[in-house]
Amino acid sequence: MLMIQSDTATPEPQPRGRLNPSQPRQRYNLVVIGGGPAGMACASAASSLGAHVALIERDSLGGNSLHAGSVPSKALIRAARCAAELRRSGEFGIRLRAPFDVDFPAVMQRVVQVQARIAALHSIESFLDKGVDIFIGEGQFADRSTVRINGHTLNFARAVIATGARPAPSGVPGIDDLRTYTYDTLFGLRELPSRLAVIGAGPLGCEMAQTFARLGSNVMVYEKHSHVLPREDRDAAKIAQQSLERDGVTFRLGCSEVRAEVISSGGSIFSQIADRRFSDPCDSVLVAAGRIANTGGLNLEAAGVVCDEQGIVVNRYLKTTNPRVFAAGDCCSQFKYTHAADALARVVIANALFYGMDRASTLLVPWCTFTDPQIAHVGIQESEAAQAHLNTMTIPFAESDRSIIDGSENGLFKLHYDIRGAIRGATMVSARACELMGELVLAITHNIRLSSLASDIHPYPTESEIIKHAGDLYRRSFVTPSMAKFLSKLLEWRR
Repeated sequence: MLMIQSDTATPEPQPRGRLNPSQPRQRYNLVVIGGGPAGMACASAASSLGAHVALIERDSLGGNSLHAGSVPSKALIRAARCAAELRRSGEFGIRLRAPFDVDFPAVMQRVVQVQARIAALHSIESFLDKGVDIFIGEGQFADRSTVRINGHTLNFARAVIATGARPAPSGVPGIDDLRTYTYDTLFGLRELPSRLAVIGAGPLGCEMAQTFARLGSNVMVYEKHSHVLPREDRDAAKIAQQSLERDGVTFRLGCSEVRAEVISSGGSIFSQIADRRFSDPCDSVLVAAGRIANTGGLNLEAAGVVCDEQGIVVNRYLKTTNPRVFAAGDCCSQFKYTHAADALARVVIANALFYGMDRASTLLVPWCTFTDPQIAHVGIQESEAAQAHLNTMTIPFAESDRSIIDGSENGLFKLHYDIRGAIRGATMVSARACELMGELVLAITHNIRLSSLASDIHPYPTESEIIKHAGDLYRRSFVTPSMAKFLSKLLEWRR
């Protein structure tokens, strides 16, 4: 198997200049350990406010989001969507004269180019220009108020642990004997896997299963739950599964046992579902079994910082068991998303530098799954809505003019709200769900009620009109039969 060479796969070369300063400052307002989204946001915000900041990163800035997460995965998804659109072109009266080919090395080269362009926006040089001292290497605590790195001792008033997370092990016996990838290594591929097994039907598993199927791989997904995307609304997950199956993905759901073996033709995944046993050949395996916090090698005991199986232990203010040390991002949060890491960093800056009392527990964090159609969610789920005696409104995107125009009406908009029209949660499945969800986040955060959404004017034809439509339906719900009869009589009298 060919791999991308290091000189093209590294999106950010290490710049010359003030890296690893020969003489650190006598004392820093903030020492940040980890140069991913949370760490970069902490360092950038603190330095812009006049703080003396040191940022420690063992490799390259950007973290998983840039190097092995959101950026490369979405760039790859974009290529796969292009291939899917070409296959559907006949539906729109466009006839291809010959079958098209997927140049997988070229696809992956574009992924690298996208990473490089985005890395340039968050380069080490940009942080140096802000006055941040950058230290490249492994940092660890020496005591409750100092960190050591490369022979230097950094004294701090406050510190932030933002070390991110790494792929969780699959727990599948024999998996290491096969050609196995995680999101840390998947985007180094240069050869399209012919038969890809995916362990886990969560967001990453479903996104990559659909993507590789669209690019030409035969894909089989294994999941212990009886349905895909266990965290999502069941109706939304069902639509996603049907869409993946249309793209050629096969599922083994409800697996009570999964194991791997090497056979003469390559590898094989053995699974058991109820009383049935299956054996499926594969060339490569993607382990998409979730993520676990990076807490090793920091010498947390010396700092008096406690961690557990979930990661760094923090309170609602993101303070660890050492009041001088805070944590942000994937290493301490259940919401392992880039946008959540940025939000948590803002909480840390307010609380660590300015004795604020901002609470991470009050943050409203949406999440998105970039399958096609996309799934976006914020707030409470339908099961929680029923327990709280809330109302639920469901609108199919088959009622959206724009969705019909685009041939993408396979979706839904599910809204949970109270008797006053205050929105408590929403799930959206559509071609542009992840873009549309921002309007619902705004409405919930700022207590904009459904009746107010009915007054907003949306451009036509757009999928966002479905939000206005929900507001209209809510207003109409107040027109009771007796009120409708009265209004009819009133209008009859006025004729």
